[in-house]
Amino acid sequence: MRFRDIIGQQQIKNKLIQTVLDQRVSHAQLFFGPEGNEKLALAIAYAQFINCTRKMLPEGGTSFAEIDSCGICPSCIKFQKLIHPDLHFIYPIAKTKTIKKDKLKSLDFIEDWRIFLTQNDYHVTLHEWYELIGIENKQGIINKDDCREIISTLSYKSYESEYKVMVIWMAEKFNYSAAPTILKILEEPPEKTLFILISEDPEQIISTIRSRTLLVKIPKITTKDMNEYLLAKHQCEEREAGIIARQSAGNLKLALNRLQNIEEDLYNFTTFRSWMRLCFSAKVADLISFSTDIARIGRENQKSFFLYALKVIQSCIAVGHDHEELVFSDGEELNFIKSFSVYINLSNVVAFSELFNNAMYHIERNAYPQTLFLDVSLQAARIFKETYKK
Repeated sequence: MRFRDIIGQQQIKNKLIQTVLDQRVSHAQLFFGPEGNEKLALAIAYAQFINCTRKMLPEGGTSFAEIDSCGICPSCIKFQKLIHPDLHFIYPIAKTKTIKKDKLKSLDFIEDWRIFLTQNDYHVTLHEWYELIGIENKQGIINKDDCREIISTLSYKSYESEYKVMVIWMAEKFNYSAAPTILKILEEPPEKTLFILISEDPEQIISTIRSRTLLVKIPKITTKDMNEYLLAKHQCEEREAGIIARQSAGNLKLALNRLQNIEEDLYNFTTFRSWMRLCFSAKVADLISFSTDIARIGRENQKSFFLYALKVIQSCIAVGHDHEELVFSDGEELNFIKSFSVYINLSNVVAFSELFNNAMYHIERNAYPQTLFLDVSLQAARIFKETYKK
């Protein structure tokens, strides 16, 4: 992975490159930002650039955009295949049907991990990882055995390169009892060791770990950069690329999903529309049936549904305040948002937002989905009643 392969983020690339040119690479860095902004790809490109033996460095009028790893030296080739002996990964795991041993490590899944990244061009999500390794409804964690593996791995000298690199993906998944194990090595690592922690929610990372890292905020991909990427790499029509770039709101994975998973978007839209009609009418028997049906779609899909619900609520407020330009929808979906915006206003938007956010929170913590959805449905019906049926 080279910097030039990453969409946009030129300002971040420049800062990372400058740390290498100035020989001021911080030993522990936390790359954080929203899903779909290529944090993991940036981390690997950064590590590859640091250890490249034939860096493309500035000469004469060379701009920062042209500075990169060479891509052809032995180190780069191994980084691009994710098999470099000085590149190490830690990520959330759990027991599966095929891997059930008590002392479970990221290394047990390394072949799956390499295939996962390379086949998806590093555009990956935690949900996809869980699906690939087959942990079903269990929650993955970074466990104590992996923390011990970090210490053991980094206690040796580097094999080939100047730096040993430890990439810890989704660092918010550190098990609380395991995390203290690595505090000392994180604060005082062996010479020429680089930790890159990656997170979508740094507030969930244990504070003693977070405080030992240099924070590097990775912003959303701009609409302009997203649009150019879709036109160049996916041969989209200009209108389609523009709509998807706006709808994705800086989330590359969401943009790709919109290209590939139109059926899921349609499901969320039609299901949410029907659900809101049932809630407004307070048809309890139908809401019980709805809760039974949606309980079957799986936890990650249920979270996706509530994220869609939050998007609709926000869009309704925008339409209600004459800011339709902020709504990234069209066609039948846009017509629904315009009509539904009559029922979503400043008197109930906070209640709906809290309701859907709390629902996602409980789904992540393995709440029984049928009971959860029925409870959320009844609360939504109550909010409608208090607002419009007094």
